Amino acid sequence: MTISEAVNPLLDVGFDIPFDRIRPEHAEPAVERLIENARRKLASLVAWQDPASFLPMFDDLDRELRTTSTIVGHLEGVVTNDEWRAAWNAVLPKLSAFSTEVQLSEELWSALKRFADTDFARELTGEQARYLRLTLDRFRRGGADLPSAQKDRVKQIDLRLAELTTRYGQNVLDGTAAFELYVPEARLAGVPDRVLKAARAEAEKRGHDGYRLTLHLPTLQPVLTYADDRELRRELWEAQGKVGVGEGRDNRELIPEILALRREKASILGFANFADLVLAERMAKNGERAQAFERDLVSRVKPFFERENQELDDFYRAHAGQDAPALQPWDVAYWAEKQRAAKYAFDEEALRPYFPLQSVLTGLFEITRRVFGVRVEEASAPGWHPEVKYYNLFDKRGEHVASFYTDWFPRDNKRGGAWMNAFITGKPTPEGFVPHLGLMCGNMTPPSPGMPALLSHREVETVFHEFGHLLHHALSRVETRGLAGTSVAWDFVELPSQIMENWCWEREALDLFARHFETNEAIPQDLFEKLNAAKNYRAANVSMRQLAFGTVDLALHIDFDGQGDPLAFAREIMAPLSPAPLPHDYAFVAAFNHIFANPVGYAAGYYSYKWAEVLDADAFTRFADEGIFSEVVGGEYVDRLLSRGNSEDPAQLYRDFMGRDPDAEALLRRSGLVSA
Repeated sequence: MTISEAVNPLLDVGFDIPFDRIRPEHAEPAVERLIENARRKLASLVAWQDPASFLPMFDDLDRELRTTSTIVGHLEGVVTNDEWRAAWNAVLPKLSAFSTEVQLSEELWSALKRFADTDFARELTGEQARYLRLTLDRFRRGGADLPSAQKDRVKQIDLRLAELTTRYGQNVLDGTAAFELYVPEARLAGVPDRVLKAARAEAEKRGHDGYRLTLHLPTLQPVLTYADDRELRRELWEAQGKVGVGEGRDNRELIPEILALRREKASILGFANFADLVLAERMAKNGERAQAFERDLVSRVKPFFERENQELDDFYRAHAGQDAPALQPWDVAYWAEKQRAAKYAFDEEALRPYFPLQSVLTGLFEITRRVFGVRVEEASAPGWHPEVKYYNLFDKRGEHVASFYTDWFPRDNKRGGAWMNAFITGKPTPEGFVPHLGLMCGNMTPPSPGMPALLSHREVETVFHEFGHLLHHALSRVETRGLAGTSVAWDFVELPSQIMENWCWEREALDLFARHFETNEAIPQDLFEKLNAAKNYRAANVSMRQLAFGTVDLALHIDFDGQGDPLAFAREIMAPLSPAPLPHDYAFVAAFNHIFANPVGYAAGYYSYKWAEVLDADAFTRFADEGIFSEVVGGEYVDRLLSRGNSEDPAQLYRDFMGRDPDAEALLRRSGLVSA
């Protein structure tokens, strides 16, 4: 062992990840060594003798490599700098090449088929039989039977896609971080005081007068929603629209090649389009069915969508004058909030004092304890930033089954959005449970001088959402890592996250944690009633926004033939699904990380959010009918669905819990999008 290997904390990573010692220079040598180790495992697997050990060996093939690569990719996303970016860019081609090497290995494919042909394999049942079948299907779908020349081309495509999509995501991060605007207080009339304090503190920290505005959502959203200065709203909206477009980070140059490579790969592998390739292993099964799902919901939502937009325009003209200019995209959130306040006497900002982050987490953990028998305790472990917290999670047996990190606030060197990820996937063993290790990240409203982090109701939903993903990972009791936790079909994976959001609307649940940060009083009944009365305000617009994203994603991967400008193609599709006219240079897809910042990710799969929303709206009816804190329903949900990962067909898991197939009407009823 060399000295560098002896001190490299990314080699032989255990459950206690030494984030305080991991540096960018550790990444490449660790990944290279772990790829070598995985290749040795691969050689042993190819030469297998004992059929009983084949699938466990296969499942364990790249475990250490995955953990280390997840850590490196995570750090590049949450504390990025030139060194971390260079480290990630150095290891990514190596990781992609090895993954493709395994997928297209003729020796491994022969070993798999030889194993599948044994009496031992033919007699497998349950989880092991499913794992073998899915593995064989994945290899066939991935090109295991292709001629050598086509395999080589698939390898080239995968390497190039890894490079392009990484650069795409980095361009979005850089474009977001590059924007800052300093304005005097007069231009922020109407903006909540907490936002002003935070923006002033950000300016002072950098030695500037005035107030610092950025494109991070905790700043951007309040300005677009509340700022009376229409020109300021326009400036920020257009700046957001230029993320992924600026010189030196222009994703418009990358999108055509990404789409072309995906089309080519699908064609080589025998699929009509990229959507058919990626959806073959998901609940939708193919692109045509996913598009039909989207079209059906669009048609059912559209009458409500058009009515909402006409009502907003009428309200706007009643207040701004009949000759006022047409509503523009940077006007919609502002006037919608005015309309909501007038219609329901409800201001979302009035709820923030009742949602200090720490109280939200305490309430979330208490709800989880009551419903699922899960106990969460704050613990201590090195993190990647001073704001990172660490927790242990115990199941209803009192067994330590998982630990997890949280990182909730935006930084200029941290990617946007909110997400959950897994560092280590545990499992039950005869010696005891090997615990899982995960993380939750977000970009929530941060503390401001003299104030704790006060969340919006939507941010509270996001915290609950990500914890739903975390529970899916943490409560998995599947022995096969490749089938455990969130390793499920992507149009099923959002069910455990989205169902958790329902508790954010229940009075009994809110009373456990929604307390005023100064007085400790619960949300007043009249404010709670206003919250619920306004719950489905512009629900059709909220729904259509998601449907627009899903529709354009599928269209880019099914209908776009590579001729012309994909951004213009996307604009044309999204225009009739938007509440205001889109500018001719609208470039949303230049910053659509979900579908372009990963070789696959949510590409051709953004519809999954709506698909899973149908499942979650329907599944929550059991809690609504039998009690939102019902231990019986919660226990069945954990035992029959949450703990099962991908060990059974997701449609069957759903039937195991509900006793029937999903009712799509449940979502429309919950959203108030059904005719009276």
